[in-house]
Amino acid sequence: MAQSSRMQALAARLDALNEFDREPVTPDRLQGLGSFLGFYAGEHVAGTEFVIGPLFVAHGVAAADLIGGLLLGNLLAVLSWAFICAPIAVRTRLNLYWQLRKITGPYLLVLYNLVNALMFCFLAGSMISVAATAVGMPFDMKMPGLDDLYPNSVGWVLTVFFVGAVVTVFAILGFEKIAQLGKVAAPWMFLVFVACALAVLPQLGVHSWSDFWRVAQEKIWTGEPMPGRVKFTFWHVVFFSWFTNMAMHIGMADLTVLRYARKWTYGFASAAGMYLGHFIAWIASGILVAAALEQGGDVAPGPIAYLGAGVAGLIAVVIAGWTTANPTIYRAGLAIQTITPNWKRWKVTLAVGAVTTIAALFPAIMMRLLDFVALYGLLLMPMGAVIFADFWLLPRLGLRSYYAEWRRLLFSWPAAVAWGGTLLVCGLLNLLLGWQIFFLGLPGWFVAVALYVGLSYLQQRRAAPVTTPEVTANVTK
Repeated sequence: MAQSSRMQALAARLDALNEFDREPVTPDRLQGLGSFLGFYAGEHVAGTEFVIGPLFVAHGVAAADLIGGLLLGNLLAVLSWAFICAPIAVRTRLNLYWQLRKITGPYLLVLYNLVNALMFCFLAGSMISVAATAVGMPFDMKMPGLDDLYPNSVGWVLTVFFVGAVVTVFAILGFEKIAQLGKVAAPWMFLVFVACALAVLPQLGVHSWSDFWRVAQEKIWTGEPMPGRVKFTFWHVVFFSWFTNMAMHIGMADLTVLRYARKWTYGFASAAGMYLGHFIAWIASGILVAAALEQGGDVAPGPIAYLGAGVAGLIAVVIAGWTTANPTIYRAGLAIQTITPNWKRWKVTLAVGAVTTIAALFPAIMMRLLDFVALYGLLLMPMGAVIFADFWLLPRLGLRSYYAEWRRLLFSWPAAVAWGGTLLVCGLLNLLLGWQIFFLGLPGWFVAVALYVGLSYLQQRRAAPVTTPEVTANVTK
């Protein structure tokens, strides 16, 4: 009886957690710049950086191409957050899903949210896999290899379940707890990344600054891909670093995060994540894997971090995996909640965390992270272009934004055709012209905008006059 009362009290406290799931964020809950610097640094100085940096080495990127490509690609990513995503976020104060619901209608939103949540679950699963390589190392767990697709031991399964449970609890606690965790962990994690790389440089033959560039070209980023890997050029690096988080910036997923910002300029806070995580941390992890390969050791994130910084490296991998998986599960939970409005967010997030943990059991997601990240960004990007066009372009063309909400439509066919048509065009570019997936996002965004604007013009010009009362747009100016 007493246990039942405690469970009811716990459920009541969790029910009371309000993350503005279906309404604009109120002024008293807006966050300062520090929260976003910590959030982005925590999310992008992450466990997956221990995977992506080594994959550049595996794909034979030359040293000059890597440095130049990362500088340019990350700049483009920051500008995308600041000028495309953040201005809409601070004007509407709505999360992605309720913003999109006004445009697409509820039926199309259900389909989008299912795809969105599934992609986020897989992405968070890869981060849990990364953390598990560090948690299991003291227990002599068998590490997954670059080509492993399935769970390779009971130890791996148990470790993944444990890490997934902890990550899910933090995600249930909501955005503020996630931001706090990021702010506390980010500076220390970044220092460990740098320390790991500096520690192994002498093993590669670097004993002075003058040695570094020579060793970088001859032993780390040699320009020669590993067997079975496609060679990456400068433009691969530019587009990959720009579109690694395509779903977040031009795909508009970070409306959910930046709606808490006091100013749109907080979108520039993403630079903390891009240049600490997607520049320095990727370089550091590339150095680590080169040292591991020279010694013939494991190349999984946990072992290479241990090679550089011992136990501190293992702890950094665990924390880095958690701080990235937490906001990803949080976003996935919000996506599912719009489909199941009678469920409280914590219950939805708990279910999402369970799916994510099951996905994490398969190391293929982690070891093929470059391809997966490009795919999930491409799938979600067209709806970000639809939001951009609906918010900025339709009013300037004399058309109505939030047309589906205004007409009480259950399904917006212009948005659906823009989404499906864009993916079809991208698929044809890949199949017929051989364009690799990393390069499809940019032309795809313009295709989506053009389709949505053109089809919205046809829809609204041909529609019968409205006799129902106008629905007030839920926009805060």
